[in-house]
Amino acid sequence: LVPKYIGPYHILKDFSNELFQLELPASLKSRGIHNVFHALLLRIHILNDNHLFPGHAENQIGLMKDSNSKWAVDQIKFQTDTLFQIK
Repeated sequence: LVPKYIGPYHILKDFSNELFQLELPASLKSRGIHNVFHALLLRIHILNDNHLFPGHAENQIGLMKDSNSKWAVDQIKFQTDTLFQIK
């Protein structure tokens, strides 16, 4: 599954016309993703509530460094925070 949103990223500049410049990692910039987005494409980041959702990680799963390797996952055996044991 592909995440609907990635981030969170810091806002570098508000252009006062519903456009925002974000501090994106180099891996996204190298893929040709521009760092200015319309407000409708952005969401406020709200941390997970550990009381309501115990075991969920506070940090989002980040993008992996650029790699030419591709992996196919047969099965996820178990998951703890952001560590997965896969087959």
